[in-house]
Amino acid sequence: MVIAIDAMGGDSAPEEIVKGVVQAAQETDGRLALVGNAARLEALLTPEEQALVNIVSAESVVGMDEPPARALRGKRDSSLAVAVDMVRRGDAHAVVSAGNSGAFMAMALTSLGRVSGVDRPAIAIPVPTPAGERILLDAGANVDCHPEHLLQFAILGSVYCERALAVESPRIGLLSIGTEQSKGNELTRAANALLREAPVNYVGYVEGNDIFTGRADVIVCDGFVGNVLLKTGEGLSQAILGGLRQMVRGSFLAKVGLLLMYPALRHMKQRYDYASYGGALLLGIKGICVVCHGRSDARAIRNAVKVAERAVQGRIVEAMANACEGLESSAFQQA
Repeated sequence: MVIAIDAMGGDSAPEEIVKGVVQAAQETDGRLALVGNAARLEALLTPEEQALVNIVSAESVVGMDEPPARALRGKRDSSLAVAVDMVRRGDAHAVVSAGNSGAFMAMALTSLGRVSGVDRPAIAIPVPTPAGERILLDAGANVDCHPEHLLQFAILGSVYCERALAVESPRIGLLSIGTEQSKGNELTRAANALLREAPVNYVGYVEGNDIFTGRADVIVCDGFVGNVLLKTGEGLSQAILGGLRQMVRGSFLAKVGLLLMYPALRHMKQRYDYASYGGALLLGIKGICVVCHGRSDARAIRNAVKVAERAVQGRIVEAMANACEGLESSAFQQA
């Protein structure tokens, strides 16, 4: 197994990317390929570390704010494009990047193509629950969706949850504003009707307060709602941590209490920290693509490599193709 990593993408590239890849290389049986400026990458690696990874040269870098269309046309020699192209040629089984997510999705879609039966790929983000990691999709790849797209997301998410997370018969929930059949907007009501006839374990509507409880293993929504939810969660966690720091300043008793609670707080921080999960899979593409947070540090990259490895081992691309091939010819899709 070979996993290509865009070494130049991300706010902390290439230093944190290289550190994370070296850590991952010591824990995986696969081969990791760092793609980027060869001279800069070699300077960051000891001779022992260079023996653990491959370095693939790429001349340019896609900027974090660069328009995807411009990157797609003019940066075919970039670290991101070369890493994606390695998957297209069969030189790598997966690609990981913390770089420009819009450009990553555009290059993946153009170079690798969609799984047959999938109109729009979706970003599946990890969700911490008492039962372990579960997923929500779409997290921002598709702002405007049709009911059929949510149906496709449900099938893609079900396959991923079953094959990569080892969840038997994953429960699929559709995010809405209530659990009653009459609730929701036109999109969710139409998608609900399709999902009730779909070849998945559909449990009906779930609400926002169900997301982290584990009521569903896969939560489906359009990319607009999913991305707002993602950013709200990130902002809330930062606000809570900032509030705790502010409360303990100048208070001896608060500092003592915080010290006593530190092990539990550390465990909670790890559970809800994006770095613990590494990255989000772009589902529906003919290749395994892991989209990482732009702020990813070494720990996040190390865990993102594990996400890619797990997806390769679960053969999720083949499984999604099989599931969506049946979807194309099914009666409810034609209705």
